[in-house]
Amino acid sequence: MFKKVLIAEDMEDINKGVHSLLTELGVAHIRQVQYCDDAYLKIKRGVLDNEPFELLITDLSFKADHRSQKYPSGEALVEKLKSEFPTLKVIVYSVEDRLQPVRNLFNKHGIDAYVCKSRAGLKNLTTAIDKVFSGATFLSDEVSNAFNSTNELEIDDYDISLLDNLSKGLSQEEISALYKENHITPASLSSIEKRLNKLRIQFNAHNAIHLVAIVKDLGLI
Repeated sequence: MFKKVLIAEDMEDINKGVHSLLTELGVAHIRQVQYCDDAYLKIKRGVLDNEPFELLITDLSFKADHRSQKYPSGEALVEKLKSEFPTLKVIVYSVEDRLQPVRNLFNKHGIDAYVCKSRAGLKNLTTAIDKVFSGATFLSDEVSNAFNSTNELEIDDYDISLLDNLSKGLSQEEISALYKENHITPASLSSIEKRLNKLRIQFNAHNAIHLVAIVKDLGLI
């Protein structure tokens, strides 16, 4: 079993639950933080002291407050840590159950397990810890089909951004203006129209409203 584990979670009751679980599993050294920046500093300090953490269990969403954070989210924290300390094992424990974010965490950032917070959350977290310790990966049932072939759709981050903005009620003209303002390319109205038409065909959607409904059902936005 892991000997040194860090929990990054800003909800005190969840922190306590995860801590109790790790204690029951026999983890000798458990540390807890409520800010991603603190998590990064503790991980780095452990490496410098030659007493590295072996596992990070982190949420994705951290509520903003008076403290300015270099790493405002669990994803930003994981991206930094996995690039700097690739052997660190990471389990994400979150309420997020959309498939695309889960895929990104595995494919882009190399996490080792994804556990959804639910009634069976702590039970699944126990399983995930055992799996990761043995060198395997783990996905909660809620997101277990994230890598099924039927869900391996040919869409990228730009497509997700388009669909997300469309779901927020923005028109194609408004999306074009937004992208131009934020230097996101392609930003021309014609390019956005072509990309959305391609997505409608790909998802067999009758119109924009139908397209948004489909991708929401698939957990892409």
